[in-house]
Amino acid sequence: MGDKFETWDEFNPACYQLDATLSNNKNEKDSKSILFGMRDFKTNGTCFEINGKTIFLRGTVENCDFPLTGYPPEDEASWARVFKICKEYGLNHMRFHSYCPPEAAFIAADKAGIYLQIEGPSWCNHGTSLGNGKPIDKYLYEETERILKEYGNHPSFCMMAYGNEPSGNYVNYLIDWVTFFKKLDPRHLYTGASTGGSWKVIPNSEFMVRAKPRGLPYTRQPQTLFDFSDKLEDFKVPYISHEVGQYCVFPDFSEIKKYTGPLKALNFELFQEDLKDQDMGGQGHDFMLASGKLQVLCYKAEIEAALRTPGFAGFQLLSLNDYSGQGTALVGMLNVFWEEKGYLTSPEFKQFCNQVVPLARIPKFVYMNDETFTSAIEIANFSGAELTSVTPSWKIADAKGTIIAKGTFNVASIPQGNCISLGTISQNLSGIHKAEKLTIDVSVGSYSNNWNIWVYPARLTTPETDIYTCNQLDSIAIETLNRGGKVYLNAAGKVESGKDVVQYFTPVFWNTSWFKMKPPHTTGFLCDPAHPAFADFPTEYHSNFQWWEIVQNAQAMQLDNFPKQFKSILQPIDTWFLNRKLSMIFEAKIGTGKLLVCSADLQSDPEKRPAARQLLFSLKRYMSSSKFNPQQTVTLADIRSIFEKKNAKGFDAHTIDMPDELKKSLK
Repeated sequence: MGDKFETWDEFNPACYQLDATLSNNKNEKDSKSILFGMRDFKTNGTCFEINGKTIFLRGTVENCDFPLTGYPPEDEASWARVFKICKEYGLNHMRFHSYCPPEAAFIAADKAGIYLQIEGPSWCNHGTSLGNGKPIDKYLYEETERILKEYGNHPSFCMMAYGNEPSGNYVNYLIDWVTFFKKLDPRHLYTGASTGGSWKVIPNSEFMVRAKPRGLPYTRQPQTLFDFSDKLEDFKVPYISHEVGQYCVFPDFSEIKKYTGPLKALNFELFQEDLKDQDMGGQGHDFMLASGKLQVLCYKAEIEAALRTPGFAGFQLLSLNDYSGQGTALVGMLNVFWEEKGYLTSPEFKQFCNQVVPLARIPKFVYMNDETFTSAIEIANFSGAELTSVTPSWKIADAKGTIIAKGTFNVASIPQGNCISLGTISQNLSGIHKAEKLTIDVSVGSYSNNWNIWVYPARLTTPETDIYTCNQLDSIAIETLNRGGKVYLNAAGKVESGKDVVQYFTPVFWNTSWFKMKPPHTTGFLCDPAHPAFADFPTEYHSNFQWWEIVQNAQAMQLDNFPKQFKSILQPIDTWFLNRKLSMIFEAKIGTGKLLVCSADLQSDPEKRPAARQLLFSLKRYMSSSKFNPQQTVTLADIRSIFEKKNAKGFDAHTIDMPDELKKSLK
């Protein structure tokens, strides 16, 4: 090859083809063509390098989910489409979960510049185990040798694991497995297994794929100061976070018609039928979009935290597209067919998942207008080169796009790596006189990223002279309603109908069926941002960070006894296995009286909970205005039913195809 050959990597996936022909004097010929690349993929401390360039693996897990065939495609074009989509979403890596794909996948990855982690065809945690002398022990050695011999020339084939999450006497077995294959074929890097955080470490692994450096610390106020430094377990080799995210989204029932092959979306049909039975059949699409926006918010927060972590090697999403198995795991921002669902585009995702990403250390997302917003700005540069001739800039704009402040950072060049400081933004917020959502945007050349903050007035005067406020439907409340008055009913902490619904800010993890109703049970909420109740509390139709202190652990009201077409102002989205009709805020007419009910705590610690304080102000101001005129009529008995104990709706396990033992436990 000489010393002028092109090297292969994600930035320049240069491939070569070797054509070999054998002939004899009888003019008999045989020929073979092999695609290969020249690359040096190795570790340097806790990072990966490709041809001397530091890289960060931004990956997704491929779960062998192909509904139109039931098996992985064997043509190059199908895999080229998948890898093209991955690149459009800023990814450079794919892990094949417990299997090795056909050669077409390797060829397509070679040409696209995707780093592949291949695994043996085994997940020894379901009915079998490693290291106990069973046939699987010998088989995995033989099969791994065949995989390396057949596909080892492909430059995209960079990493290898035995498989996923083993059981048995696996530590010694995998130590020997890693040692054997490191010696047999050093063109690849080897790890014992891809695992969750509770599995034992295989000490001679050349890199780690484990679950500890993942998750969001949102049992407390959201911020972007955190990273995963404290979860890296002091490994001296590269550490990749295992199966990141798993934030669920409500089913997209428009997918049902796409199942034209041997697999049918009978699960989606059941969920859709049940949603209709709960009188919410027309809301499925809106539930999907609203829950999808929350899903993206969580993925953005976790990916940015990974990019902020010094010495970190990468992440593997589970996954960019949905996984139809294990109870229906709708964890993807794309559907199982690798198509957009309508709430996220690739340019939007690529802002926070790319080879270059501006990042902000933001201490909180909700401010009063007597405070100053301050944020340290940094950048992750894994473009394979130093960035020169760039002038990093920032701006703060309101919801209408009007620029409130802007500036530049005095940075001449940006080296490779992450945790690279650009400077600090500091902006006094006294010029904001009413509740506003602001956007902070940071740009470095063609790369940009943004975040929202919310600013509320420090001083509020609530006009509620004609509103009776109570925390139970007492005699004064009933008398007020009977004479046509206004009642604000604070139901926080007193709800019985829906008491079993556990609500966090973050959505369902993987799914509530597979994890036997492990909290949370909701996937965000749906509201109408144009409703006058939110006139002084800017919001989108979905969850965002200003809602955290309101939604986290808030009670949801289950409106089983209400009229079928009753609509709430703020509607939590239940797990799709139950589809309970829930509410956190609703308004109704009782006789000539007007009632507004809220089950979220908006009263406690107002000085420490500015968003709750602001929402209560907005609701009370709305009730004091002429716009407060509920059109839906309910009875006192309907309202009382919220505070009465009853048997909670459990899983209709007979309608779900699952083992009898699981059905019993879910009931």
